Order: sequence, then structure tokens, then C-alpha cells
Amino acid sequence: MSESPTTRLLPWVSPDGKTCILLSDGRGESGFSRVADRMEDAQLEMADGLLDHAADMLGDDAATAHQIRYLGEQLSAALRDVRRVADSRGARLSR
Repeated sequence: MSESPTTRLLPWVSPDGKTCILLSDGRGESGFSRVADRMEDAQLEMADGLLDHAADMLGDDAATAHQIRYLGEQLSAALRDVRRVADSRGARLSR
């Protein structure tokens, strides 16, 4: 018996900012699904590293306004990635 097709929110967007979705056989074992898993893991690891860097930088009185602004931009991008991962994983858990 075959699994019913499922959709998965991918951890990236198209060049024009549109959501990317993977339609799979329902088992989640495709090569493309594994690439998405690795990308999600990398995004979460990068967010962790950025949080550590942010803690250090915010404790440094010598940090410039330009550095703090850049940090905020990177934290915003990381938070957007982490939220996409959470949405994707949450949707898969609710099946």
C-alpha cells in the first residue's frame, strides 16, 4: 500500500522570496528531503553560534553602532530561518 502524498515546507525561499514546498510520497525519505533536513540543522547551528556571538558583542562596550546594527540584521535573518524550521517540523509532527 502506498503512502498518501504529503507536503513539506522547505527551509529556504525562491530567489523572489516565495515559499518553497516539497511534495513527497509521504515517507519523508527522499534525497531532497534529506538535503532539507541537513539545511535545517545547519540553520539551527548557525543561529546558536550567532546567539553566542551576540552575547559577547552586547557585553563589549567597544562595539560600534554599525556592528550592533549588523548583528541585529543577522539575528533577524536567523530568527526567520528558525521560525521556518519550527513551522516545517511542527506541521510534520501534527500529521
